[in-house]
Amino acid sequence: MTHPKNKYALVADIGGTNTRVALADGHKILGETIRRYSNADYPDLETVLRRYIDDEGGVDPIAACVAVAGPVRDGRATMTNLDWTIDKDTLARATNAETVAILNDLQAQGHALGYLDDANIRTIIDGPTGLPNAARLVVGVGTGFNAAPVFDTDQGRLVTPSESGHANLPIRNQRDLRLSQFACDSHGFPAVEEVLSGRGLERVYAFLAKESGTSAQAKAKEIMGACADGSDPRATETAQLFTQILGTVCGNLSLVQLPFGGVYLVGGVARAFAPFLTEFGFANAFKDKGRFAGFMGNFRVCVIEDDYAALTGSAAHLVALSNH
Repeated sequence: MTHPKNKYALVADIGGTNTRVALADGHKILGETIRRYSNADYPDLETVLRRYIDDEGGVDPIAACVAVAGPVRDGRATMTNLDWTIDKDTLARATNAETVAILNDLQAQGHALGYLDDANIRTIIDGPTGLPNAARLVVGVGTGFNAAPVFDTDQGRLVTPSESGHANLPIRNQRDLRLSQFACDSHGFPAVEEVLSGRGLERVYAFLAKESGTSAQAKAKEIMGACADGSDPRATETAQLFTQILGTVCGNLSLVQLPFGGVYLVGGVARAFAPFLTEFGFANAFKDKGRFAGFMGNFRVCVIEDDYAALTGSAAHLVALSNH
């Protein structure tokens, strides 16, 4: 397959397990060019990108943007759950692109808002849409946990990075306290991500087993499967506790950022939980803020069910860069 030189942008979404790469024409991702690579098979991102360029017939992109599951500072990204780093010079060398950018993966999800198909957005808590320039909040639940506020300004869209997954777990009752201690014993610090992530779901299951005097364990996929078919009551209890903590954390973040334009849950775990959030009490936990419970009705909450939203956001960011 051959592509016109200097016509398309190369965009990549680097998760903890896989890297997805595609070409984009403006805001549009070219679906037939999407490829997925297992990170375990490559020593670094530069090797992945060079492999992609070869797989796409030696494509020469005009611009490149990568979305990374980890902190980005001064044009350099360090993966949180993978021993990779990348900077703009490396990205330019790997892709031969004239314009390059590196985003945190949640920043990329924020840049995707407004460019996604409504059919891929599931409403969990209905509410006002807010003014066109109202702040929004993207919350990622997948291999890890993070959040990023989205601000539309006269100078363009600003999506500020954070490392929200490494803040302390909220504690509302004695069971929450015991769960926090359980996470601390196994990881050294009771971070939000140690519960609200794929491995966190497995940790909640193990915690509830310990609470009942056993030592049972289950993989995240097994837990979600058992929720769907009702075959394991502990899996259902695990999903309920996970959902309620997720609601509490999202409510806390909403009070910090005031996203009157909506809260958007993204990531593989968020998508897997989407059918269960209403049933398992997400809304009650989200709104359970004492005298501010009514105020929480200002925030609409949705799940983005587009697995390639970070690619779309990376493309949108490059378009915005080219317009400034």
